[in-house]
Amino acid sequence: MTKQTSTKTVSAEEMARQFDVCDKIRALGGTRYYYIRTFGCQQNEADSERMAGLCEKMGYTRTDSPEKAKLILVNTCAVREHAEKKALSIIGQYKHVKDADPEVVIGVGGCMVTQGHRADKLKNSYPYVSFVFDTGSLHKLPELVLGAIEGGARRVESCGGEFLIPEGIESKLETPHSAWLSIMYGCNNFCSYCIVPYARGRERSRTPDAVLDEAKRLIESGAKEITLLGQNVNSYGKDADFDCTFAELARRVCALDGDFRVRFMTSHPKDVTDELIEVFASEPKMIKHFHLPLQSGSDEILRRMNRHYDLERYMSVVDKLKAAVPDVSLTSDIIVGFPGETDVDFEATMAALRRVEYDMIFSFIYSPRVGTPAASMDCQIPHEISTARFERMINTQNDISRERNERFVGRTVRALVTEVSRTDEKMLTARSDSPRPIHFAGDASMIGSFADIRITKADTFSLIGETV
Repeated sequence: MTKQTSTKTVSAEEMARQFDVCDKIRALGGTRYYYIRTFGCQQNEADSERMAGLCEKMGYTRTDSPEKAKLILVNTCAVREHAEKKALSIIGQYKHVKDADPEVVIGVGGCMVTQGHRADKLKNSYPYVSFVFDTGSLHKLPELVLGAIEGGARRVESCGGEFLIPEGIESKLETPHSAWLSIMYGCNNFCSYCIVPYARGRERSRTPDAVLDEAKRLIESGAKEITLLGQNVNSYGKDADFDCTFAELARRVCALDGDFRVRFMTSHPKDVTDELIEVFASEPKMIKHFHLPLQSGSDEILRRMNRHYDLERYMSVVDKLKAAVPDVSLTSDIIVGFPGETDVDFEATMAALRRVEYDMIFSFIYSPRVGTPAASMDCQIPHEISTARFERMINTQNDISRERNERFVGRTVRALVTEVSRTDEKMLTARSDSPRPIHFAGDASMIGSFADIRITKADTFSLIGETV
C-alpha cells in the first residue's frame, strides 16, 4: 500500500510544534475549564471532539457552564442561515462572560468562519472574541490560545484554501461509548445549494492505516458504536494514491476485534456501489440503517441542484438495498422550496416519499447561501409556499414513520443504551438499527452497554420497550 502524499496532511513537524505549545500552556498550572458550543452536522461534532482533545492536552478541564470557563470555543455551521444567526446570537451572549473576567479567551471556528464576510463581521462587530479560525486551521488552536493568554493581537486564522488533514490529535469523546470517526474531509460534488465545498475544501481521504489505528484506539477505550464520517463516504480513496474503496475500509473496520457496531454517513446516491451494498448486508457489525439523501423527487430540480443522478438511479439503489436487507431502515435529506420548484416537482417528491417509505427524514426549507450558484437562480420560491409544502410533507412523513415504527412491536432488538431519557428521568434511551430512540425502564449503570429490549409500543417519534 503506498503512502498518501504529504501535501494532504499537516506536517509532523507542525503537529509537534502545536503539541509543544500544549505543554507550555499546561505548564502555566492552575485549574482552568473549557466550554465548547457546537452547531451543525456530525462532522462539526467530530471536530469539536478534536478541539476538546487539544483543550485537555493544554491542561483544561471540561465544563458545561460557559460562566465557569476560562476558554470558550464556538464551532459554527454555515449550511443554513438560521444556524449562522443562532451562532452569532450565542456568541453575543458571551460578552458578559468576558466583561466579568477579562482573562477569558473566546475563539470562534467552523464552517461559518470560512466565509469571508462572516469572519469580517466577527472581527469588526465582536471585539471581545479573541481569535477566529476556519475549518482548515483547527490544528492551530494551541498557538491561538497561547497568543490570547499572553495578550497578543486578535487573530483571524485562515488556511488560505490549503485544507490539510491534521493527524495525531486524540479526540475527547462527548460520550465514551459512541464515537465519530472522520475518514475523509471536504467534498467535490458542488451541489448548487451547498456551501460545504467552499467551507471545507475538496475531498481529502485519510489513509486506511490512520483510520484503522484510530478505530482500534476507540474500541480499546470503550466505544461500542463507531460512525464513519465523510461528506460523501462513497468517494473515500478516490483522491488518494492508495487502493482502498469505502466498502473495503468498512469491511476492515468491522473485522477489528471487539464487541462494537458500525454506522456511516453520508452516502451520495450516485456513488453507491454493489460492493458497498454487499458489505452493508453481510457484515454482522454493520448497523442496518442507510442514510441516502434524496433532496428532491423531481429530475428537473435534481438537475438544477447538480446532484448527478435522476430519480430512476436513486430508486435503483433503494431497490437493491431493500433486496439485500429486506428490513433496512432508510432515512433521507429533502429540501423543499428549491428555486424553480413547481407544484409538479413537489408532487414528485411526495410520490418518492410514499414509494420509499423512509423511517425518518431530515427536511429543510431551502436557505440561500452566499457564494453558491442557487443563491442567484431565478424563480426563488416565496416563503409561504415553501412553508405550506414543508408542513404537508412533514405530516405525510409522520404517518409513514408511525406505520414503519409499528413493525417493531413485539420484536426483541439488541440496542446500545445511550443515556437517561431527556423526557423522563426514570427511563433510559437506547438505539438499535432503526434511528428511532427506544425508551425503557432501567438503571443508569446500563448506559454504554448493549441490552435486549422487547418493543411494546410505537409512536411517531420513538419506541417503548422493556428489557428481556
